[in-house]
Amino acid sequence: MKGMKYSALTMALFAVFGTQAQEKKETESLERIVVTGSRIVESIDEVPASITVINRQSILDEMKVSTELQSILAAKVPGMAPNTGTSSNSGQTLRGRNALVMIDGVPQSTPLRNGSLGIRTLDPSTIERIEVIKGATSVFGNGAAGGIINYITKKAGKGESNVTLDFSTKASLAKFEDSVGYRVEMSADGNIDAFSYVFSVAKEETGVQRDADGDIIGLKYGLTDNTTQNVFSKLGYQLDEDKSLQLTLNYYDAQTELNYVDVVSSINTGEKTYAVEAGKDDVLIGDPQGPKDNYNIMLKYVDDEVFTNTQLVVDGYQQNIENIFFYSPVLANPQQGFAGGQSLIKSEKAGLRVVFNTQVEFDNADTMFIYGSDILNDVTSQQMVDGRIWVPEMDMNNVAFFLQTKTTIADDWVVKAGVRQESIDVKVDDYNTLRLCKSADVCSIPMAVKGATLDYKATTYNLGLRYIGNELFSPFFNYSQGADISDLGRLLRTATVSDIELINTKASIIDNYEIGMSSQFDDVMLTIAAYRSTSELGATNKYDEATGIYIPVRAPQKIWGWEASVNYQATDQLDVAATYSYNEGKNTE
Repeated sequence: MKGMKYSALTMALFAVFGTQAQEKKETESLERIVVTGSRIVESIDEVPASITVINRQSILDEMKVSTELQSILAAKVPGMAPNTGTSSNSGQTLRGRNALVMIDGVPQSTPLRNGSLGIRTLDPSTIERIEVIKGATSVFGNGAAGGIINYITKKAGKGESNVTLDFSTKASLAKFEDSVGYRVEMSADGNIDAFSYVFSVAKEETGVQRDADGDIIGLKYGLTDNTTQNVFSKLGYQLDEDKSLQLTLNYYDAQTELNYVDVVSSINTGEKTYAVEAGKDDVLIGDPQGPKDNYNIMLKYVDDEVFTNTQLVVDGYQQNIENIFFYSPVLANPQQGFAGGQSLIKSEKAGLRVVFNTQVEFDNADTMFIYGSDILNDVTSQQMVDGRIWVPEMDMNNVAFFLQTKTTIADDWVVKAGVRQESIDVKVDDYNTLRLCKSADVCSIPMAVKGATLDYKATTYNLGLRYIGNELFSPFFNYSQGADISDLGRLLRTATVSDIELINTKASIIDNYEIGMSSQFDDVMLTIAAYRSTSELGATNKYDEATGIYIPVRAPQKIWGWEASVNYQATDQLDVAATYSYNEGKNTE
C-alpha cells in the first residue's frame, strides 16, 4: 500500500409512524450508554473518544433493506469502509485498519489467521445494540488495530412473556428467476421470579443473488443460495439484590451450496466475473463455503458490592470457529494430484476475565478504578479440506493485567487514563510450507521450518480528556495504543527461511491520536472528529505474480482522516441523518 484514499457520504431519511416513533425516541434515550470503551457502563456523552451506538430500532429498520451486518455497519458508522457485497469483510476496515469483532465482549475475529469473516458471526435479530469504538485500543487485547465492534445481545424484556414470529421474503427486480429468498425468525423472552430467559431461532435462505444487469454475482465469497441458521439463548438468575448469574449460548451456521460455476473476468478486457448454472458436463468442486457449526458459550457472574464501593464481574467463555473458503486452482500441486484446493480456518478459544470496579469520592472529583486480568488460550490453524496443512497450529496463551481510571472533576471535565501489560506466547511446532502451483511450471518452493515459542511483551497506554459542562460544545482529546500480532498465520505459510525465529513476526504497536467534539442543540446532534494512526510495522499484502499468492508487507504505515455526522429529529415521525468520512494512508517506506 503505497497510498490509498477513501471518502464516503451517507444520507438517510427515516419515517416512523404512530407509537413506534415514541418508542424509538425512548429507546435512543435509554441506549445512550456504552460498556466496551473502558469495560464499565457509562454515558456515551462522557467518553473522550469517537463512539457509534446503533440501537435496536435502527437495526430493525436496516433489516428491512438488508440483513447483512456489513451493510448495516457501513450505513451507520462514520469511518467504516463500504460493504463488499459478499460474505467476507476483507477490506471493510474501520479507519483504515482491522477491527476486533466481539459478541458481548467475546472475540469473534481470528487475528492469528485473519479470514475476514468476523463481522458475519450471528443473526442481527439477536442483537440489542451495536457499539463501535474507533481507533486502536488494547482494552480487550490483540486484534483491535482499527477499533472494536461489539454486538450486545438481547436481554429479557419486562413482564412475564413476550413471543414474536416474523416472516419475510425478497427477490431480484432485475431478474426474478430463482432469486426468491425467505427469512423466518421466532423469539421468546420473559421473567419468572428471579429467573429471566431469551430464546431466538432464525433461518434465512437468499436465493440467487443478481447484479443490476440480472447476471448471477460471482461465487467467490458469494451469497447465492446461502442458508443461514442461528440459535440463541440467554438465561439469567438473580441470586440476591447484588449478585447475578448469566449463561449465554449462540450457534451460527451460514453455508453456501455451489450449484453454479464462475465465468471468470479479465481485467484486460474489462469483463466482470459472473456465474451461470452448472451444466451436465460441469464438475462441481469443493465443499459448501462459509461458517460451519460455529458456537459461543459464556458464563458471567456479577457482584455489585463484593466489598465497599466495589463491583466484581467474572466471565468465562469458550468458542469454536470453522470457516470454509472457496475452491481455488491456485492451491494446486500436480505432483500430489491436487488440481486446486479449498482451505478452512479452525479456531478454538477459551478465556477467563476478572474485572473490579471501585468508586472513590474526593472533595471535588469522583474517580473510578477499573482493574483486573484477562486470560486467553487461542488455538488457530488453516488447512485444506483435502488434508494438507497450509498454516500450522498456533497455540497462543495470553495473560494481561490492566488498570483504567475515570475521574469526573466539578461535573465539567472527564479525565481517563489507563495502562495494560500484555504477555503473549505462541507455540508453533516444526512444519513444512506447501508447494503451490499457479501453473504446471510455476510453483512456490516448499520449506521445512523449525518451530519455536514466540514471546511478545507489550505495555500500552491510553489518555483522554472531555469537557461535558455544555452540551452545545463538548470537545475531547484521545490518545490510545493497540498491540497487534494480527495474521501471524499468513507470515508462517509464506516463510522462505528454515527457522521460525528468522521470520519478522514482531508485534505492531499502533499509536492513535484523535480530537473531536459533539454538539446538541434542540433536535440537532452534530459530531466531528479528526484522527491520525501510525505504526512502525504494517500488515498489508502484496500479490506475487510468480506464485499467485499474497505476501505480507510489514512497512511502516501512517493513516489519517476525519469524519462527521449530523442527525435532525424533524418531527416525531421523521428523522434525517447524514455522515461523511475521509480516510487516507500510505506506507512510509
